[in-house]
Order: sequence, then C-alpha cells, then structure tokens
Amino acid sequence: MSIRHDRQSGLTFIELILFIIIVGIAAAAILRTLANTSNASADPLRRKQALLIAEGLLEEVQLAAFTFCDPLDTTENPTAPADCAMPEAVGNEGGTRPYNNINDYVPSLGVPYAAFNNGAGKLVDAAGNELGVSGYAATLTLRAEPLNGIPSTAAVATQEVLRLTVRVTHGPLASDFVELDTYRTRHSPQVAQ
Repeated sequence: MSIRHDRQSGLTFIELILFIIIVGIAAAAILRTLANTSNASADPLRRKQALLIAEGLLEEVQLAAFTFCDPLDTTENPTAPADCAMPEAVGNEGGTRPYNNINDYVPSLGVPYAAFNNGAGKLVDAAGNELGVSGYAATLTLRAEPLNGIPSTAAVATQEVLRLTVRVTHGPLASDFVELDTYRTRHSPQVAQ
C-alpha cells in the first residue's frame, strides 16, 4: 500500500502578496536613493558657480584704490582726508562700477550691501551686464579691523585696514552660500593701486 501525497507546487496567495510588498519596499528605497543623489549632484555645480561669482566680485573690489583723496584729486602726499581737496568718504559719490575707491561700494561700514546689483535688483558684472545665471544674490560688507598690529577704526582718517567680505547665496535656502574674506591695507595714501 502506498501513500500518495499530492503536494501542489507554486506560491500561495499570501506568499505572493508578501513578495510584492517586499519588492515594492526595496524598489521605493532604491528610487529614493537615486532621487537624493540626483538632487544633490546639482548642488556642487551651483556652489562652484557661486564661488566663481564671489571670486570675481571680490577681485573687482580689491582692484579699487584705497586712498584718502578721490583718485582725481591732485593733492600730493596727503596724511589724512583733511589734506585733500576732494576727500574720500564711505559711500558712492555718484560714479559707476567699477568704482574708483573701495569705500564707494557700500553706503556704510559693517552692513552687508547689495553692491553688485543693477537698478532692477539683478546681479551684474562691472560693466553692468547681467550675469546670465539666476538664483544668485551677492552682498559686500566692509569693516575697519586692525590686522597684525596695524590699527584701523571706522573713522575715514584712521582706516588703515578694511576687511572685505563677499557673500553669494544660491538656491532656495539662505544657508546655501559661499563667503570669501580678505583684507586690504592702505599702503599708499594717495597713489592709485
């Protein structure tokens, strides 16, 4: 006498449902990883563009003169703004970019200012041309700070060192930014540099 066991081969309905759920969860995890990678891969490009913009704007400011007198003034060897026929002061005297003196870029020291925007609030180069990239904003902050024993105060007569900070923001968050700092000394009181 033989005992016959008829076993059905294949999957039960419950096993099939569990298989679909497990594969679905795994596929969702893979797709989420791919989406995060894709979103993050554009960020280095935006950051690199922001860095290039910041470097260019900082270089423009560094190339401006840092003198007691307006560069058009012919006073020789001034030791203070009072010696000048046309003394320099913080704030623009009506010129256009690139300005002839560092302090023309901001209306006051210590306050971030959108010094690189046109009248429409768009970021532009020194010639006034829009940069052709959207989503970027830049500010400049000038601060009188002592550096390695060289004193400097907010008064124009005693500004011997200025700290220049260019901050370029990119992306939807204010925390997405590149910030560059440098110092500029007044090494020649009237010689345009």
